[in-house]
Amino acid sequence: MTLIDAPEGLWLGRVWLPDEHGPAVVTLRDGIVTDITSVATPTVSHVLDLDDPAARVRTAPGVGLGTVDNIAAAPVELDHIHFLAPCDLQAVKACGVTFAQSMVERVIEEQAAGDPARAEAIRARVGQAIGESLQDLRAGSPEAAEVKRALQKEGLWSQYLEVGIGPDAEVFSKCPPMASVGPGAEIGLHPVSTWNNPEPEIVLAVSSTGKILGATLGNDVNLRDVEGRSALLLGKAKDNNASCAIGPMIRLFDETWTLDDVRRAELTLTVKGTDGYDLTGHSSMSKISRDPEDLVAQTLGRHHQYPDGMVLFLGTLFAPTDDRDVPGEGFTHKMGDVVTISAPGLGALQNVVRLSTEASEWSFGTRRLMENLAARGLLDGPTA
Repeated sequence: MTLIDAPEGLWLGRVWLPDEHGPAVVTLRDGIVTDITSVATPTVSHVLDLDDPAARVRTAPGVGLGTVDNIAAAPVELDHIHFLAPCDLQAVKACGVTFAQSMVERVIEEQAAGDPARAEAIRARVGQAIGESLQDLRAGSPEAAEVKRALQKEGLWSQYLEVGIGPDAEVFSKCPPMASVGPGAEIGLHPVSTWNNPEPEIVLAVSSTGKILGATLGNDVNLRDVEGRSALLLGKAKDNNASCAIGPMIRLFDETWTLDDVRRAELTLTVKGTDGYDLTGHSSMSKISRDPEDLVAQTLGRHHQYPDGMVLFLGTLFAPTDDRDVPGEGFTHKMGDVVTISAPGLGALQNVVRLSTEASEWSFGTRRLMENLAARGLLDGPTA
């Protein structure tokens, strides 16, 4: 697996430094992971709120820490240097139901009340009623409103269709700041779940003023049975120990890579099980029903501020329906599954599936970060 497939890009991320018992802000220079942490920019959040983050990353003095491959191969343990999620103080937000195909699967989850054995029959019924009619709709458009009225008459209207094609996007908090795991780490499933799946997504890096500055990859781990029982269980379905993976690094926008590349991005997902199971799936950003700029504007603005910035999952087209074991029950994870999400220009994010109760506990939060930076003398001067 190639962690970074475009070394010519402008990269921003984080690694764990064992000798400092804390994180470093890093970039990539000539294949070398380079520490650019400073008093002025002790966190990724600080970097992204500069007037010109790209210029800072290009020119900041740095210290080489090792090659990408060597650091990526290291154990994700406190006594080894290893990659972390490339965000720190930012809010971690996520958009749901932004693709027609995944929207239909959410309707099926709701209709099945979280029971995978009922999903296939409901999928056939919903497919007959909806067919392909939703895929070319623009959310919030007059055409979408007509589809809504038609579905209501058929008794098939759903809260998921409302946020999928209605005027307002679904935006939720995926996890607290500092809780995301990075490449190579274990990802966690709550032990109550028996029907779940990975969600390969683009994740935008956004400043506190709403500027979209770059992007990375993410796995918005999903518990289909939990959310399917009730949408009010979204927090339990989405926010658990190690349930959010982001990485490998943020690729900042520059003359070689822009938001239009995000709009054209093609994501590939692979799941390889210890039982020999092998799944490949795809998500095409060109099929999203809401533009990334619209999703950012619905999340951050005069109505809601994020003074430390945010990272925003954009949703996924991928909805696995092929049976893994029991006919009619579709896909679900098994412990030890290796999940890899990749996209040209953004590299690859790979994690191993565990129970949230067995993955490493989250213990390094915002307070620990501030204490660590202060002990290292990184909070002694200006921070802008």
